[in-house]
Parts: sequence; structure tokens; C-alpha cells
Amino acid sequence: MKRNDMARRDFLKVTAAAAVAAGVTRNSSSAAAEAGPKKALQFGMLGMLPKGLSDADKFKLAKACGFEGIEMGVVADLEAAKKYAGAAKGAGITIHSVVYGGWDAPFSSGEPAVIDKGLKNFEAAMRGAKAMGADAILLVPAVVDDKMTYDAAYKRSQEHIRTVLPVARELKLIIAVENVWNKFLLSPLEFARYVDEFDDPWLRAYFDIGNVVIFGYPEQWIRILGKRIVKIHLKDFKRKGQEWTNLRDGDVNWPEVRKALGEVGYTGYLTPELSGGDEAYLRDLSARIDKILAGE
Repeated sequence: MKRNDMARRDFLKVTAAAAVAAGVTRNSSSAAAEAGPKKALQFGMLGMLPKGLSDADKFKLAKACGFEGIEMGVVADLEAAKKYAGAAKGAGITIHSVVYGGWDAPFSSGEPAVIDKGLKNFEAAMRGAKAMGADAILLVPAVVDDKMTYDAAYKRSQEHIRTVLPVARELKLIIAVENVWNKFLLSPLEFARYVDEFDDPWLRAYFDIGNVVIFGYPEQWIRILGKRIVKIHLKDFKRKGQEWTNLRDGDVNWPEVRKALGEVGYTGYLTPELSGGDEAYLRDLSARIDKILAGE
């Protein structure tokens, strides 16, 4: 089903859900939010900030290089999470999301022990994310392989995500499911359907631009997913040779991506998932994102 052919009822459902969560994902009184997407860096996962600096100095460097947000890895210790929140606030930067992942105990598993572990770990990560001030947590919803069939992964992952949605509502924390190379949600139409079937504003899409280049076009995904998108990861990729590149050095059509972001009204964070580097590297990365935002 094409996006333009989507039933009006379903379209209104998606729009209404997005509106409910809008107060969490953007500050309508902020001129910066109205101006367009904001730049962020990953602190946890890839460790994009220089090693050897204190946490406070890492946040300060990110801010000095032009980044407004930080994406953390999992911090389940609530006291440690609060310290990160304080350090970020002191640097004038926002911890906007947390990358949980979910590869080690996927919600698609058919093993009760694996699911119990996954649900327990995810709830702890959610509470840590809330303590850091994040408004969303990234979840890899399912993993398909030669032992886990696609249809079973689809059904089981939705069932198990529904068990943690009450916690998301309690915390006012969006569960953002991401498209990764997990052989799951392989088209934007299916991704949209997967999100819509929850019919819940606390379940949205985390869209990774680089992850779809090998088999699709990011701008098409953005236009189809539309208001379902709550966060975006920036990566670039060359189809020939299948290699990751720095931003604007691969095959992503960045001017068209920027146009699509404007069309769907995306004003959230853009967080690159790249290797880390020193201040010069980070300033260059910030400048590359500025060019993307300018439509270059």
C-alpha cells in the first residue's frame, strides 16, 4: 500500500499519536526546535568523544563543537545516571536518548529465559534513561536468522514490547524501534505498519539513514515513515564495495534527504553513528552536518 493511499482513518491515528508524544520530543516554545533538526553525538556505544577527558569535559567539548545533544549507552545505575544528567546540564547540553540495542536477549526469542532477561534488562535501561533526562530509548525489536523465522519474530517482538509499554507510559519515555541489519523490517511500508499496529504514542520509529542505502533510498523511507520518526541516526554508505564512509562521502543523496526531513516536519536530533576523534575531527563532522542541514 502506498503512503498516499493510506486510509484517512489510519493517517489520523498516526498524526494523533505523534501529537500526544510531541510534548516529550520537542519544546514548542523553543526557537531552535522550530528552526529545524538539531545535532547530537554518541557518548556511549561508539565513544565518539576523546578518551582521557572527564565526562564533564567530554560534554563541554561536544557543546563547543556545535552539538546540542548527547546519546548515551545504557546506564542502569540510577545514581550514576543522575551524575551524567548533572554533568550534561552543567555543560548546557541535552541527553536526548539512550541506545539499548537488544541483540543479546532479543524480544523475538522463543526461549522464556532469554525473554525474561531481555525484559528485565530493558526496564532497567528505561529507568536509567529517564534518570538521565532522555525522552527516548532505542530498541532493536527483533533478530531474524536461520533459526528464527520472520513471521515468528514479528509476532513475538510485538507481544513482548507490549508488556513494557506501560513502563514507557509511566516514565513518559518513547520506545524507538530501529531499522538495523537484522533481516527485519526490510521496507518502509512494513516498518510503518509495524509501528502503527501498536496504536500507541510511546512506540515510534528510530530511523537510521545509512542502514537502508544498501537496498533502498533514505529519502523514500523518511517520506513514508513521516511523523512516526522520533529520532534519526546519520551514516553514509557506498554501494560499490559496500563500505561505510564519513558523512557526505558516500551514496546518500543528502539534499534529497534534507528536503524529505522538511516535508515531514522533522525537528528532532540527528545523531551520527561514526568512529570518534579529536576536536578537529568533531568540528569537521559538525560542519558536515551543517552542510546537510543547509541542503548541500
